[in-house]
Amino acid sequence: MSIREELILKVLAKEDSVVELAEQYGVSRKTIYKWLSRYESKGLSGLVDESRRPKRSPMKTSAELALEIVQLRKEHPRWGPKKIVAIMARRHPGMKVPAVVTVARVLRDAGLQQRVLRRQSGGLSPAPAHLIPTEPNDLWTVDFKGWWRAKDGTRCDPLTIRDGFSRYVLALQLLTRTRTEDVRPIFEQLFDKFGLPKAIQSDNGPPFASTRALGGLTALSAWWVSLGIRVVRSRPGRPTDNGAHERMHVDMRFDLEDRAAPDLVAQQRACDDWMTTFNHVRPHEALQRHTPGEVYRVGTRRPMPRTIGGFPEGCRMVRVNGHGNIHADGWRAYVNHALAHYTVGLEFREPEVRVWFFDVLLGAFDPRTQQSVEPIAPPSERA
Repeated sequence: MSIREELILKVLAKEDSVVELAEQYGVSRKTIYKWLSRYESKGLSGLVDESRRPKRSPMKTSAELALEIVQLRKEHPRWGPKKIVAIMARRHPGMKVPAVVTVARVLRDAGLQQRVLRRQSGGLSPAPAHLIPTEPNDLWTVDFKGWWRAKDGTRCDPLTIRDGFSRYVLALQLLTRTRTEDVRPIFEQLFDKFGLPKAIQSDNGPPFASTRALGGLTALSAWWVSLGIRVVRSRPGRPTDNGAHERMHVDMRFDLEDRAAPDLVAQQRACDDWMTTFNHVRPHEALQRHTPGEVYRVGTRRPMPRTIGGFPEGCRMVRVNGHGNIHADGWRAYVNHALAHYTVGLEFREPEVRVWFFDVLLGAFDPRTQQSVEPIAPPSERA
């Protein structure tokens, strides 16, 4: 006979009072009444301790779901619990999927994730306000990711182009050279397929920009301007101006570069698969866990070169010759070789002449003393 059974029998026999029994057995009167109540409702079985295990556990996950979580993580080692939850919600509509903390626990139990203590950090600096797009095709960003070699030694230079608003990757093309003649055909295909963006952002390197040319224009960016596209450049030494694009390159490094394919053809195939996953499978937290493909929309602006419009009022139109020079009224001035065969506008402001390429102010020169156009210094630097 257990102590509880002995105590209850004495209570029922009324040999001693509850107060005396409580003191004798070292328990409270409340405990004696609790056991008595259990005995009256369940008999002797009511005196056995009940399991403390909760009847419902939100942390309990079926073996099938746990296996799916582990498989997703193995297929995509850089995907965290939030992305995995979003993917499972898409795969199992109408079913209650595990919570983020539950997925994290499953990954830890499987040895696929460790607890990380994060230091407080300011993170990436926000881009300037004028670079923040508000809808698809407001801004495209372009860059070359650092090159790597396929297993056969072939150099891979990935040209990456994405929509700044939706994060949709428009192109991920491996090139063996990074010249304008290699890059322009890719943009021609994109413009025909997706329409024209309002602006394109790049760094200050070739073939997108030239720090030594007027307006920073190259043959490629001059072509963009001629189509009515605004050219935006990240500030020198400020990769955070294009932080989301750089972040995408980090993913590419782990997913593609560190898993180099046998040759260029196989590597391009891997890039195509990666781009499909990035655009249509991988949810993005900045898009409320939607995929870029669910947010992006094809633009309505079609490629059509501008001819005269876009210059300041009153400009005199002059054509740039094949050497990058302009001639008028007996004088000659060098502008930019990248503008060969384009038309520029001359704005006469005595004693100087300002030179415009559509709405881009290239610089100014004094036709009496200069033979080349020079950039216009900011007001603080002028004499």
